[in-house]
Amino acid sequence: MAVPMEALFEIPAIELRTPLRPGYQGILDEQALALLADLHRRFDGRRRGLLAARTETQARFDAGALPDFRADTREIREAEWAVAPIPPALLDRRVEITGPTERKTVINAMNSGANAFMADFEDSTAPTFDNLLQGQINLRDAVAGTIEHRAPDGRVYRLNDSTAVLMVRPRGWHLPERHVRVDGEEMSGALFDFALFAFHNARALAAGNRGPYFYLPKLQSMEEAQLWEDAMTHVERALGCETGSFKATVLVETLPAAFQMDEILYALRRRVVGLNCGRWDYIFSYIKTLRAHRDRVLPERGQVQMTVPFLRSYSQWLIRTCHRRGAFAMGGMAAQIPIKGDGNANEAALAKVRADKLREVRDGHDGTWVAHPALVPVARAVFDANMSGANQLPVERDDVHVTRDQLLAPCGGGITRAGFDNNIEVSLRYLAAWLDGLGCVPIHHLMEDAATAEIARAQLWQWLHHAGAGHDPLHFDDGAQVDPGSFDHALAAHMHALGRTELPGAARAADAAALLSELTHAPRLADFLTLPAYDSLV
Repeated sequence: MAVPMEALFEIPAIELRTPLRPGYQGILDEQALALLADLHRRFDGRRRGLLAARTETQARFDAGALPDFRADTREIREAEWAVAPIPPALLDRRVEITGPTERKTVINAMNSGANAFMADFEDSTAPTFDNLLQGQINLRDAVAGTIEHRAPDGRVYRLNDSTAVLMVRPRGWHLPERHVRVDGEEMSGALFDFALFAFHNARALAAGNRGPYFYLPKLQSMEEAQLWEDAMTHVERALGCETGSFKATVLVETLPAAFQMDEILYALRRRVVGLNCGRWDYIFSYIKTLRAHRDRVLPERGQVQMTVPFLRSYSQWLIRTCHRRGAFAMGGMAAQIPIKGDGNANEAALAKVRADKLREVRDGHDGTWVAHPALVPVARAVFDANMSGANQLPVERDDVHVTRDQLLAPCGGGITRAGFDNNIEVSLRYLAAWLDGLGCVPIHHLMEDAATAEIARAQLWQWLHHAGAGHDPLHFDDGAQVDPGSFDHALAAHMHALGRTELPGAARAADAAALLSELTHAPRLADFLTLPAYDSLV
C-alpha cells in the first residue's frame, strides 16, 4: 500500500530556473517536486562523491596505471550466485529500437515491430527543459495509450494495439539538471529523469506487468550501480511498488566497467535483467581512460570495428558474465538509416548490418539494437534464423577466458586524411545540432547521437596532443604529420560549409566550431563534450 507523500517528504525548497509552459505543471506538480527534493537530499552527496572518485581513478591512469580487475571484490566474481528472475515481458528482447522522446518518434518506435523501445533522455536528447518535459509528457501519454501526433500534412499517428515494451534511459550520473535547484544546488539529471518517469508511470506499468524498466548509462563501478539500487528501492517504497519491481539493464559503455561486470550485476541483483554492449561510448571511454598512454592510441574510428581484439574480448566477456548469472547479454547498435535513391548503396549498408548481427547472435547475444524502424525486420530475420528460443541464456560461453591485457589490447591501423576530416565534420555537425536542441542527427546515412561525436572529438584531441607532447609526431598514411594546422584549416572549412546549408544546426555552426576548437586545443581532454556544451544550449 502506498505511503502518503506528505508523510515522507518535507515541503521542497525547489527553485525552477525557467518558466513552466502550459501543460508542464501536470508533470512538475507538488508531489513530484517533493519526490525530486527528497531524492536530491538523500542521494546527491553520494553521487558527487562518486564523481570525485572517478577523477581520482583517472589521475592514476594518467600517471601510468592501467585498469584491472579489483582484488577487493574477487569473492563476488568467484562465488556462485544469480540475478532475480526476469519478468515475462522481457524474456524475448531480440530486437530493440532506440531513439529520443520526441512525440512522433515514440509512436513510430513503439509501432516498429521491435520487442522493446528504449526512450532516451541521454545521448540522443539535447537536454533543453522543453525537450525533457515534453518527453515526459509523451511517455506518460504512451503509457496511458493516448499518445497522438498530427502531422502538418494531416496524417495522424497513434499506437497500434500491440506495441514494443517501453524502457527508459535517464541521463548519466555526471550530468546536472541546471533548470532545477534543491536547497540551492543543481539536481542530478539522472535522478530528475528517473524520478519523474517513475512518479507518473510506475503504478500503471506495474499494473500491466510492463515495468517500469530502465536502461542505466555510463556506470564505472559497482558503487555507482549500488547508488542506482538504493535510489530505485527508495522510490519503489515511496510509490507503494514492490521492492525489485523496477527492472534495469546496464550499459557497459565505459572501460572501467568492463572490469566490474560481475560486481555491477551483484549490486543490482534484485532488479538487473541484463548488460548491454554500448560499444560506441565504450570506444570513447577506451580513448579517454587511456589518453596518456601513447602505446594505446587508436586508429581512425572507421577502422575500430567490433572484430578488433579488445572489442571482441569485451563483447564475449560480457556474454559469459551475464549468462553465468542468469542475465541477458544485449548486443550493440546498428546506426544505419535507409539510403533512398541508391539501391546498391542501401543494400551494401544492410549487408554490414546483417554481418554484424550474425556475429552477435552466433556469439551468444540475446538481442540487439537498431536506430531506425527499417532495420527492425533486418535484425529480426538474422536472430530468428539463428536463435531457436526466446533468448540464449543456456549459451554459457565457458570457452571464453579474458585477461586484463586482452581487454586493453592496442589496435592496429592508421589515420587517413579522409578519416581525420570526417571526425571534424561529424563532431562539428553533431555539436551544432545539439546546441540547437537536437540530440539525434542523421549524418552520412547514419543516425548519430552524442557517442559518435565523443569518439570523433576525443580522437582529434589524442592525435594532436600525442603529436606535440615530446613524442615523435603521428602521421597520416601518406606520411604527412598530423598537426594543429591541419585541424584548424579543416574546421574552418566545415564551419563555413555548414553555415551555408539548411542542415540541422546550421545556425549554430560558428558556436560549435569555437567550442570544438577550444576542446581540441585544450591541454586536458574534457571528460564529456556535453558538459561544456550545456552552458551554451539554447
